[in-house]
Amino acid sequence: MANEDITTAAIAVGRKIADEILARRTIARARRANVLATHPKRLELNVQVASTAGPLAVASLHTAGFLVAAGDSWFDYPLYDVLKLLEDNYGYNVESAAHRGDPIEAMAYQGGQLDKFARCLEKVLAHGATPKAVLLSGGGDDIAGKEFGMLLNNATSAIGGWNSEIVDGVINQRIVAAYKAMLGAINHLCEQSVGKSLPILVHGYDYPVPDGRGFLGGWPFPGPWLEPGFREKLFTDLAKSVALMHDIIDGFNKMLAALVQDPAFGNVHYVDLRNTLSTDLANDAYKDWWGNELHPTEKGFSAVTDKFAIELSKL
Repeated sequence: MANEDITTAAIAVGRKIADEILARRTIARARRANVLATHPKRLELNVQVASTAGPLAVASLHTAGFLVAAGDSWFDYPLYDVLKLLEDNYGYNVESAAHRGDPIEAMAYQGGQLDKFARCLEKVLAHGATPKAVLLSGGGDDIAGKEFGMLLNNATSAIGGWNSEIVDGVINQRIVAAYKAMLGAINHLCEQSVGKSLPILVHGYDYPVPDGRGFLGGWPFPGPWLEPGFREKLFTDLAKSVALMHDIIDGFNKMLAALVQDPAFGNVHYVDLRNTLSTDLANDAYKDWWGNELHPTEKGFSAVTDKFAIELSKL
């Protein structure tokens, strides 16, 4: 194909993608406007806008409230995720430091997300507003991935299944310590910037199906994150692997549920997302809810977001 033809084709592809985005945004903006029209606690902020034609104009900003977030791919996923749907389906304005693939250890100790989180707070305060809540998502990338097989004893061994000591060390030592550091940092940033601590929502994940599907099918894209570890340890029965994932997800959720009971984190609220998405293997029914091993479909993310919205409505 000649260079000009390639250019023409590339422009056509780009225009098509842009048209699809514009169509989705038109629908989303209409949905947001409809939600805000009947929202019982809608905020209306008057914003002065510089005008070259004369005096300052005044514009209105309608929102269900400002949210500030940090986290992983459940808050930073292409096309749809929890934060995008809170904006489009529930009328919130979200400032986010979330970055897909970040373990909670990296968020807590390497500073990149926390630095951006502080900037997000500043942006909300610049509107003359106070964030309604902080959302934090993390821990999945500390478990899944290249080292996932280390959590398992070989299926053919006398102790086949989870290595309880390693799993306990990862969840109840490494991850919980990182969560505490992260929450401590967030609370301090809020106290210094906003003048008070803010409600913080954390969540456990739902039960995944380790079927070997990565993002857009996997390589060269990310994933799969779970099935290779099961295969390495000779687990070949998907139903058995699903049952094992139930155990580790329950352990992760138990850790978070206990964490919010700590008086030091009295402003932290736990969102239980278990049994929101299907794991029904019959006729691949679960694929309506799970786009791959770790991430919901748009339908799945919508169901998950509904649970966040319920918790936010209680604040």
